[in-house]
Amino acid sequence: MSVLIWVGVLVVLIVSIALVVVGFRDRAEESPLEDRLAEYAARGEDVTLEEIELSQPITERVVIPLVRAIGEFTERFTPQKAYEQTKRKLELAGNPKGLDPTIFWASRFIAVVVVAGLLIMVFTFGTVEWTWGRKILLMAVFSAIGFFVPQLLLQSRINSRQDEIRKAMPDALDLLTICVQAGLGFDAAMQKVAEKWDDELADEFDQVLREIRLGKVRREALRNMDDRIGISEMTSFIAAIIQSEQLGVSMAKVLRIQSDQMRTKRRQTAEEKAQQAPVKMLFPMALLIFPSLLIILLGPAGLQLKNSALSGMFGG
Repeated sequence: MSVLIWVGVLVVLIVSIALVVVGFRDRAEESPLEDRLAEYAARGEDVTLEEIELSQPITERVVIPLVRAIGEFTERFTPQKAYEQTKRKLELAGNPKGLDPTIFWASRFIAVVVVAGLLIMVFTFGTVEWTWGRKILLMAVFSAIGFFVPQLLLQSRINSRQDEIRKAMPDALDLLTICVQAGLGFDAAMQKVAEKWDDELADEFDQVLREIRLGKVRREALRNMDDRIGISEMTSFIAAIIQSEQLGVSMAKVLRIQSDQMRTKRRQTAEEKAQQAPVKMLFPMALLIFPSLLIILLGPAGLQLKNSALSGMFGG
């Protein structure tokens, strides 16, 4: 029985690691099969498609298709609304490393199985003498934590990405204003921003330009960027740009006003966070720093008092 438990835990760990590897693969990379085809074409060798496929690593031929199948099986038990919400959150997070909703939900269920398997192993081979009710309760609590940890990590990624875009917007709008005043069109100005910086906002401008080249109207591509970012500052900026196009207002004037507003908003946000800092520092200071200082300062005095004649007054 113990051997079967060990084998089950090992299988779960292997599957979970494989899910992580597949989930964080970069979709921007070329297909391994296409790489092999290009390699053999450059060599000029006469090979079959089967030989090319067999020349790929075992992870590409066996592990990744297996994990994809597990993810698709998990997708059948995921509510459609939850699936769409996950897809939306992954989009707001910038689709980190090509992670898709199927793999994300599969990783959440696998995390539950991994946590439960590890606790079963601890209860089986450990010296914990608890009732099965307490064991099941502990397994349920930690399995729930394992289920929600990927969601918390994803939300943290969304918040950090949105904060990065908020901080970069005033400088990007300044550059847009300068380029438009110098005579460049708005698309060319966005291209300058995408070339100058390497951050999330520059990537979004580059995505807008690619969509425009593929035939989308500029206002539609800008609205898509607003949907991918999901912050109020970007919404107001896109609305001002679209309105200036429709009414014929000077683009440079609109960009200058938007840049000033973004810079004021960034300063207000920094001041707000500075006002929140003392309150946030209170809890670690009261629970961690002050007790440590108390022990360091009063510890030697307490030891001297214990060895002195006054120790009898304190029951020493």
